Amino acid sequence: MAQDLCSALITGASSGIGQALAVALATPGATLHLSGRDATRLEAVAESCRARGAVVHPRVIDVRDADTMAAWIGNAGRLDLVVANSGISAGTSDHAPDTPAQTRAIFATNLDGVLHTALPAMAVMQDQPADSDGVRGRIAAIASIAAFAPLPHGPAYSASKAAVDFWMVASAPAARARGIVLTSICPGYVRSGMTAGNRFAMPGLMNADRAAGIILRGVAAGRVRVVFPWWIGLAARAAGLLPPRLLGALVAAQRGGSRSGQPAGEVEGR
Repeated sequence: MAQDLCSALITGASSGIGQALAVALATPGATLHLSGRDATRLEAVAESCRARGAVVHPRVIDVRDADTMAAWIGNAGRLDLVVANSGISAGTSDHAPDTPAQTRAIFATNLDGVLHTALPAMAVMQDQPADSDGVRGRIAAIASIAAFAPLPHGPAYSASKAAVDFWMVASAPAARARGIVLTSICPGYVRSGMTAGNRFAMPGLMNADRAAGIILRGVAAGRVRVVFPWWIGLAARAAGLLPPRLLGALVAAQRGGSRSGQPAGEVEGR
């Protein structure tokens, strides 16, 4: 897919999936607009992409700021691909639910951040010339397999990702009629800062570069939803059909009654 792109914009590009996508798309002639909150890490990713021949424009930006995001995206020029990747999670025990501050922070980044990325991108793309397939641009949003079940150890995270997935999938037909391809990305566990502190089993755990390849192939194919690993996605959908008390008991047993990670707002990307 990298060969078919001239310009891409990625949020949360300073680590994890965002970083892996940036590197995968960094080819001679490509222009990358990359954002993140850590200036040092973002510049390191930018330098890596420049070494591969891409023109890179890094920007430290908060995806929760709607006006700044709209201005940044609106001034980026033609955009063939936009990836709304920024996301955060909370880290508390199963016996201590997300705090009000954590809940609001997670929704503000994971849901509002996607909307602040996708909506301005759609406005830009609808005025771009279409290619031979009638496509004016592609937008991918990173949801999660956690979107398929109301997980009691991460209520705000799973709910915010469910909202992203549902919005992307439901919006896809109308967007496609305007020449814009929307893809909801629902990964399982991917090695990143977000999963580094987990002290429980993470079945299907994969490296970010492998995840990036799966994502780009799915986006190139025009898929509305990309779920991987497929068997984890199937298990999550089945779990979502269980009675809530049974689901809670099974999750608590699988995690040994604990949950770890970084406080909301301290871990970006996947």
